[in-house]
Formats: sequence, structure tokens, C-alpha cells
Amino acid sequence: MSSILVVGSAAFDDLETPFGKAGKILGGSANYFSLSASYFSPVKCVSVVGEDYPKDHLQTLEKKGVDTQGIKIESGKTFHWAGKYEYDMNQAHTLATALNVFESFNPQVPDAYRNSDFVFLGNIVPALQSSVLDQIRHPKFIAIDTMNFWIEGQRDALVRAVSRCHALIINEGEVRQLTQTYNIVEAAKIVRSWGPQILVVKRGEYGAVLFDHGQVFGVPGLPLAEVKDPTGAGDTFAGGFMGYLASHGSDSISPSVLRRATVYGSVMASFTVQDFGFTQLLGLTREKIQERYHQFVELTAFHQA
Repeated sequence: MSSILVVGSAAFDDLETPFGKAGKILGGSANYFSLSASYFSPVKCVSVVGEDYPKDHLQTLEKKGVDTQGIKIESGKTFHWAGKYEYDMNQAHTLATALNVFESFNPQVPDAYRNSDFVFLGNIVPALQSSVLDQIRHPKFIAIDTMNFWIEGQRDALVRAVSRCHALIINEGEVRQLTQTYNIVEAAKIVRSWGPQILVVKRGEYGAVLFDHGQVFGVPGLPLAEVKDPTGAGDTFAGGFMGYLASHGSDSISPSVLRRATVYGSVMASFTVQDFGFTQLLGLTREKIQERYHQFVELTAFHQA
């Protein structure tokens, strides 16, 4: 089993969906990823928070097997985001953003983290993503995420960062925007031409598509009776995906392992959306995860006539 280095945000979120509101709850890409991945592999987290960040959450992460040595506490306030969802919960509407200490975030990877085999670069400035890679000695598998803001404003720098990775994990609208093509099969070819041979396209409630060296695998979204909040689902997916891969080690990333990792990513995301914030992630067990994994298996099982 290998550990995973994740670099991303830790934040407070104010959320509103058609099914309720939640004020100043914990969020951020690094948090969602770390909690999700921790059910499969040890995690080393690099982020920044303010003096207002609750110490007990850092202790919770540590109890889940997350090394928090790389989370720096700076003078000031923690990154704070407010968003609202309509009934189409695939699209968040940003109401307010206060970067606070995250505005000057310059990730410094502790020496103890620099031999990490697995690395996940969360949604941060592309130049900082590249800077993190400069600090890692011999990574075996690197995955990267991004968002429309960086695609619009720093596309060239983003493509340079993506070119240094093994996998791009991104949502459907963003991969179209990044590759400047509507067809995601063509988009996958463009991404492979930059370097990464693996593309995972997150499709929200409709599931995910894995492009692996030209091969295609799809997993549907699991029909759920209750969906409250999709915030963090993409990072939770990435945590499940990378966590499962790391649990097999860098020498065992076969096509079948990548496909199961895509399902486990979907499993973890399906829990997150059922409540606000980390509520579901904090209460999971391996038994619950396996039970839902088998629900996905049953959902997609069929016999050829």
C-alpha cells in the first residue's frame, strides 16, 4: 500500500440548495479528498488555514490516517466560499468568495512527503501545481484537477502542468472548455497528446467516464432517494479513485484496477451528496463502502443474449 500526497484547499462553506442551508461548515478540495482517500490508503495533506480553523478537525483528519504536518496555520482567516444550487445541482452559483490566507498560498512540501508515489494536485493555481511537482522526487502516479477559472485565465500554464501528469480528473464542461472541443472522445485524444494517458470525466449525477490509453469505460450515477448537497463530490470522487489505486501500489495499476477505482470514486461521491459537508464521509465504514460498491455492480450487471 502506498500513501498519497494531496495539495489543495481547506475552507469554510456557506451552502444553499433546494433542500436546505448550511452556514460556515468545513469544506475545501483537500479536506474532501483526504477524508475519502483515507478509507483506502494513508494520506499526506498540504494546505493552509487561518487561526479561526477548528483544531478538532485537524485531529479528526489525523484519526482517519491523514498526516496534517503539511497543513500550515497562518495569521488571518480561512478561505471562505458561499454558493447556491438550483434544482439542476450539477452547477454551483458562487455568491461570495473570500480567499483570505489562501490568497498567498505557496505550497511547501515537507521533506517527509517528497518521496510520495501517488500525488493529487487539487484545484489551485496552475503554476503552484507545477511548483509542487518540482518538489517531489520520484512520483509514480500523478493526477490533477482544475476548474473553469484557470482554464479561462491561465490555460497555457495549466496545459504545461497537465502535461507532467499521468491522469487528468475533470468534469465534463471543463474538459470541453480546456480542449476546445464538444466531443469528449476527441477531448480524450487531445489530452493524451499533451501527456496524460488517463482521463476521467466526472459527469455529476450521470456518473463518470474513464479513458485509459484509448480504451473507454463508463459507470453510471447511482440513483439515490435523497440528494442534499453536491459540494465536494468531485474531490470525494478523486479521493476514492486515487485511494483505491494507492491501495494496490504503483506497480499494479492495470486496466481492471483503474476501472474498479472509477467505481470506488463514484461510490464515495454518492455518499457525500446525501448530506451537507463531511457528514456522510465521517460516518462511513469499509462495510458500508463495500455494500454500496456491490450496488454499483448490480446496477451495471447484465448477461449477453
